[in-house]
Amino acid sequence: MKNCTALMILCIILCSLVLWLTGCWYTQPGETAAEGHRRHLRNLRVENEQMMQDIDTVLHTDEPSSLNEKRLP
Repeated sequence: MKNCTALMILCIILCSLVLWLTGCWYTQPGETAAEGHRRHLRNLRVENEQMMQDIDTVLHTDEPSSLNEKRLP
């Protein structure tokens, strides 16, 4: 049982070390701080737009209703 636990801890340490050394970073290589900030803002904007589209779809406000033949302004 102790060998299994020690092996598991060793595997976790090795995996995290490999990810750290291979460059599994949040920023991309050659990216400045300003570019990273712009990318974060763009991601937030896109995610917000997608969330609003999903909410509109769930509430059925994304297309006009066919219950009434007259269109409302």
